[in-house]
Amino acid sequence: QLQLVESGGGLVQPGGSLRLSCAASGSFFSILTMGWYRQAPGKQRELVALVTSGGITNYVDTVKGRFTISRDNAKNAVTVYLQMNSLKPEDTAVYYCNLNPWRSDYWGQGTQVTVSS
Repeated sequence: QLQLVESGGGLVQPGGSLRLSCAASGSFFSILTMGWYRQAPGKQRELVALVTSGGITNYVDTVKGRFTISRDNAKNAVTVYLQMNSLKPEDTAVYYCNLNPWRSDYWGQGTQVTVSS
C-alpha cells in the first residue's frame, strides 16, 4: 500500500530553521516527482517545492534561497526532505508532501509549521 507520512513541524521563531521529512513507502515513488505543499489558514494549498527522480528541483519564488528540497531513494521507500531556513511568519501553514502533479488519494495529515515570536 502506498503511503505518505509527514513529520518535523513545530513552533519556531522568525529566522529559525526546521527540517521536514516525508516517508513514502513503496518503491513506486522512486521514479516519480515529489513535492512539498502548504496550506495556510484561509488560503488555497500551494506547491512550495518539487524534486524529480533525478534530483532536479524547483521552488515557488517566496521560498527561493531559504528552502531546500531533497530526496533519498531507498530500495522500497523514498524519503523527501524540506530544509527550511530563515523562516518568516508567512511560512506558517500545514505542510504536506505528495506527488507532482498531486493525487487526491495521497494527501496525508500534514505537519504544522508555526513561525511566531
